Amino acid sequence: MAAATASVASTSTSSVLLIRRLPSPAPASTFARRLGPPPPRRARRLLQVALTSEVSSDDVAAEEAAAAPKIGRRVRVTAPLRVYHVVKAPDLDIQGMEGVVKQYVGVWKGKRITANLPFKVEFHLSVEGQTKPVRFFVHLREDEFEFVGEE
Repeated sequence: MAAATASVASTSTSSVLLIRRLPSPAPASTFARRLGPPPPRRARRLLQVALTSEVSSDDVAAEEAAAAPKIGRRVRVTAPLRVYHVVKAPDLDIQGMEGVVKQYVGVWKGKRITANLPFKVEFHLSVEGQTKPVRFFVHLREDEFEFVGEE
């Protein structure tokens, strides 16, 4: 079976070209075990996919500027949400908990990404029998929390 190879065009442009070699057909001995004649042999093909970004850098900069004042602010979760990745407290309901917005992940390296939960929020949870609180992060949408404190 042929190994997959990929080459990436210059990252300074807004489009990236991905090339992947499709696997060659299976040998005839594989088809001998199946019923019916083997499929016709195909020549090796290359699959080319072009990914382009239709978002201008001004739109991305405006999105980052709109999210910047929200970073570092205290928030309270308003939606009924359960998280399962906290080892010390499995099946944790975080509705009503307060945390701090640490990062906006909707923009990465100057390009918009499809983060459906773009706000990274840090929480601290006191666990019985442990002196220090457990710190964990949850990614949230903007409609799942409200800002607490000074406006």
